[in-house]
Amino acid sequence: MQTYEIGLVPGPVSVPPELRAVYQINYGSADLEDEFLRLYQRCETHLGKILATRNRVVIKTGEGMIALWSGLKSVLRPGDKVLAVANGVFGYGIGDMASQIGMEVEVVDFGYDDVPDPQQVREAAQRFRPQLVTAVHCETPSGTLASLEEIGAICREVDALFYVDFVSSGGGVEVRVDDWYIDLGLLGSQKVLSLPPDLAMVTVSERAWEAVEEVAYVGYDSLAPWKTVAKDGHFPYTHNWHGMAGLLMATRLILNEGLAVAFRRHADVAAYCRGRMQAMGIELYPVSEEICSPTVTAAKIPVGWSWENLDQELRVRGLVVGGSYGPLAGKVFRIGHMGSQAKRELVEGGMDILEEVLNSK
Repeated sequence: MQTYEIGLVPGPVSVPPELRAVYQINYGSADLEDEFLRLYQRCETHLGKILATRNRVVIKTGEGMIALWSGLKSVLRPGDKVLAVANGVFGYGIGDMASQIGMEVEVVDFGYDDVPDPQQVREAAQRFRPQLVTAVHCETPSGTLASLEEIGAICREVDALFYVDFVSSGGGVEVRVDDWYIDLGLLGSQKVLSLPPDLAMVTVSERAWEAVEEVAYVGYDSLAPWKTVAKDGHFPYTHNWHGMAGLLMATRLILNEGLAVAFRRHADVAAYCRGRMQAMGIELYPVSEEICSPTVTAAKIPVGWSWENLDQELRVRGLVVGGSYGPLAGKVFRIGHMGSQAKRELVEGGMDILEEVLNSK
């Protein structure tokens, strides 16, 4: 299905018309025009406000995973210790990524339907003494939202860098990079920002820049060349002017709405979605509604249905939602109510179709 009549997937989300419009403009060369550098600088400033940070924000061409790889490779050498705080598919996955590039990895295991316990993280960090601690703010495949500030403080206690994936939460729920001691904060354009999957962003603290300089990784995804681009305009490759123009508009939309208002909109739509599903007898996946994310709702496949059959019946009626991954595949489905999809009327229409399908059996 090329276009969704009612799209409630957890990413890439629907790109609204006002953002699609900027991709129709025939921009000049990002390599030649000072105007592009000014555009980059404005985007960085806007992202700093949304993410509550004074740190530099590197904006790369590429899907969100390039941010995850970039952060790991740029501050670590093979053999360095990584403590992976894992409470979902991406938490475990980041640990696997670190292992694949030669790091010594220890996983603090919280399963797939809970959030991290800081005391367990502290005990592991004090014993293991890692160079880097990784965590995920919103575990999209399981619909949970973790608290990060105390884990960030633990990283300072053991002199470790704090690496956080907030790809599916940034812009839709409060993220406070500086207050939570986040050294490397990772974001993608295709979630709350409601853009195509063509940009990846990394907030980089001064502590992280020191590690970048010491490690001196030189791959295509290295952070090192980006330290001075906002000043001198010497980008390491030809950048994406269309994507950057979309990013400027997307961040303006969030800031003009007001962060508190945007966060409340996501929370209200999420609460409505969960309430409707529970009224249908659908069981939410996380162990507690208190840890459910405002940007995505995960629920167990209803009794008597397989994911394949449910997906097929919803699609017949124009509604597309998401399945899940890893151990949750075939057991959990997800509603993406983030960014352009965090609209009461859209989610209400989707829930009406879901209820119709369940009542039809």
